[in-house]
Amino acid sequence: MKQIYVQAQADHIESLFKGSPLAAIEELVWNALDAEAREVKVDLVTNPLGAVEAVRVTDDGTGIDILNADSTFGNLGGSWKREGSGTPTSGRRLHGRHGRGRFKAFALGCHVEWRTTMRVADQNVSYTLSGDADRPGVFDLVDAPSVGPATGTEVYVSNVRAVVDSLLDATETVQDLAAKFALYLKSYPDVRIYFNGLPVTPVVVQKRTTDYTLTLENGQEAKLEVIEWKRKFVGAGHLVFAGPDGFRLHEQPAGVRSGAGIPFTAYLVSPRFPVLHAENALMMDELNPEVRMYLDETKKTLKAHFLAFAEPQSEFEAVWTERIAELSKDERKSLLALLKKSIKAADRKA
Repeated sequence: MKQIYVQAQADHIESLFKGSPLAAIEELVWNALDAEAREVKVDLVTNPLGAVEAVRVTDDGTGIDILNADSTFGNLGGSWKREGSGTPTSGRRLHGRHGRGRFKAFALGCHVEWRTTMRVADQNVSYTLSGDADRPGVFDLVDAPSVGPATGTEVYVSNVRAVVDSLLDATETVQDLAAKFALYLKSYPDVRIYFNGLPVTPVVVQKRTTDYTLTLENGQEAKLEVIEWKRKFVGAGHLVFAGPDGFRLHEQPAGVRSGAGIPFTAYLVSPRFPVLHAENALMMDELNPEVRMYLDETKKTLKAHFLAFAEPQSEFEAVWTERIAELSKDERKSLLALLKKSIKAADRKA
């Protein structure tokens, strides 16, 4: 057995363990995609009572480069992906840049194993890497008891944290993941992602998709794709900045309501965004003049979009909309207070 030590302070490594279970799943899927995987499967292993006992993420990628494990797993902030513009074989856009993704697995559970098979000198070799949350920055590397039939990696997370049960609503989790990977899956249609056997694809969970071309005052253009979803979820109502390859660079609230409460995600695509992202301009939001132009035009288009697709009001709704519009600000506050009081009274009776 060989031990690999990460060159970083333990408290810094432990800070990377934090995050939501969904964010951890997203990172593990990205790691698989960066390894040329065409199929990624995420499965929750449950006990007889229905609680999550373990999380398994498997892929058919090229595996982990164990021959360079000291640099692959031993360096934090020095990922090999930083030097590459795309995956070696298919040229897909790389997600990871800082070597932090592997630590996100510990947000799911306290023990993580990477069971990987890679191709070396025309033959497969298999290894198992493992780590524990109570030993941050230390990984054990051993030969696998048998060689895998094909390249790929299985990440097996056990001794899971209680918050992982939040992933049990498979329909909601698929919806969240579909929104995260929508543009990537559109750019690379041969890629397949599954969660508990359900396909993660925007086509299944979207209600409507509409494309727009935005033209800014300075003549620059951007593509805006608005996807309206069939069901509500936590990440709805966001604006995603992406490059021409569909790679998500930055995400923030869209700042526009859909009116009828329809959950949506707006994807803004431009060749300028990778440049602005490298300059940390996207996260500056409206403080950056160029980004502000994109945001202003996007909000204007989104408002027009939801106005055009708004469902007609019923006669009852139209009458009350007209009556409320005639009320003063103080009268509206009084009406709202009265409604809240009535709702509380009805809840107590129920």
